[in-house]
Amino acid sequence: MEINSNYLESIKKQFLYYKTIAEKTMEQLETEQLFEIANENSNSIATIIKHMSGNMISRWTNFLTTDGEKKWRNRDSEFIETIESKESLLTIWEKGWNCLFAVINDLKSEELMTIIYIRNEGQTVVEAINRQLSHYPYHIGQIVFYAKMLKKTEWNSLSIPKNKSSNYNVDKFSKEKSIKNFNDAELNKLK
Repeated sequence: MEINSNYLESIKKQFLYYKTIAEKTMEQLETEQLFEIANENSNSIATIIKHMSGNMISRWTNFLTTDGEKKWRNRDSEFIETIESKESLLTIWEKGWNCLFAVINDLKSEELMTIIYIRNEGQTVVEAINRQLSHYPYHIGQIVFYAKMLKKTEWNSLSIPKNKSSNYNVDKFSKEKSIKNFNDAELNKLK
């Protein structure tokens, strides 16, 4: 059972880490930059956020008891620009994450091998979580990449800054070996 508890704690920290990375990215942007579109085949950061929130609300609502692709979800509409303010965008963002964390925080170790369905395809709770833990960082990576393009040289790094790996490693190796979650230190850096 200990591995299941460790897994649940780890995924909570990983979801929080990626949420924080995206929020620290958005903080660096002017409001209008959140809505910029590079070309007709790309999405604005606002649209990516709208899609992520729609996915989260669909996947995590009644997580253990209903299919993760809800009949009321209109995925295609998530890619139509309808958000008009940063405040509305952040409200949508929080709504999705609140739905996710409400489920993750209540999950029990013994539920991890329960079969749930997404688009009528059965998978364990662990597999469904891992699926989302790869989906959301994929989009957060898009958000960060696009934000860096928009900011150009004014970017404040959210990870190891370019050409600073040696300094980072010197600091890490100057400390005693310890067992801890990678995200503990990273989340502290992002505060």
